[in-house]
Amino acid sequence: MTGLGDGFDLPQMSEREMFEKLLSEDTQRDSNESKIASAIGEQMLIMDLHQIPRSVRVRIRDIVGRLSPKNVVIVGGGIGHLTAWLMDLWCGDPAIPDDVVIERPETVRIIEEGGKFGVIIDRLLRRYDASSWAQVITNSWTEVFAENLSWNAASTTLPDSVRTLPLPQPIDLIIIDLPDSNRVEAAIQAFPLLSPGGVMITLEPQVPTGDVGVPESGREPTSAQVLVASFNRWIEFVRETNTNHSAALVELTGGTLAVFRRSA
Repeated sequence: MTGLGDGFDLPQMSEREMFEKLLSEDTQRDSNESKIASAIGEQMLIMDLHQIPRSVRVRIRDIVGRLSPKNVVIVGGGIGHLTAWLMDLWCGDPAIPDDVVIERPETVRIIEEGGKFGVIIDRLLRRYDASSWAQVITNSWTEVFAENLSWNAASTTLPDSVRTLPLPQPIDLIIIDLPDSNRVEAAIQAFPLLSPGGVMITLEPQVPTGDVGVPESGREPTSAQVLVASFNRWIEFVRETNTNHSAALVELTGGTLAVFRRSA
């Protein structure tokens, strides 16, 4: 992936100015869904599945549209709603052949541990004729992450020609779309996998409210206490990442988008 200065062809801009431009709304694109994405959204309502707010989906699309990532990882595919938005960006809406699109990545890996959902995403990718460069991995992020670490350690002495890492390297863009209970740990694990200049995008977890008490010794913490501990880890992660790299929070209707960029 090109650096922000190279990608925008504005090397005179500061890191902060380039980051702000990256996160801004793309006024040249609208917020309309393609027929495929709209149909998936309707199916999610029928299945009572949580949707990322439209404003967040649009802004993720806008940010990704400004990048030129070669290798992309989407953690948490669901039934492919966000994936459809990104495929429309990279491939164009199949219902609109003349749609203007941008250069697509070399590889996309969508991690979705639900086997039935994985089948749905696979069909979606074939509908976009993207199966040669975009695949779904039907496994949990925890297992994929552990396997990737093991392969990295085991293959350091092997030539590039025989390395078969689960996730193509280097990773230029990671998008995390997991529930609050899993999102923070996934973000902490994923960020170091980014290449220099790589970007990670996720929703900020909801701020816990109310008094949840202090976990008692010898007893399992309550679900509310687990969420509080997780959010505290999130605050530490954002603070540390902002100190050593670049981090920003974008408040949108329905949620706050967190974007992190690893220093070159």
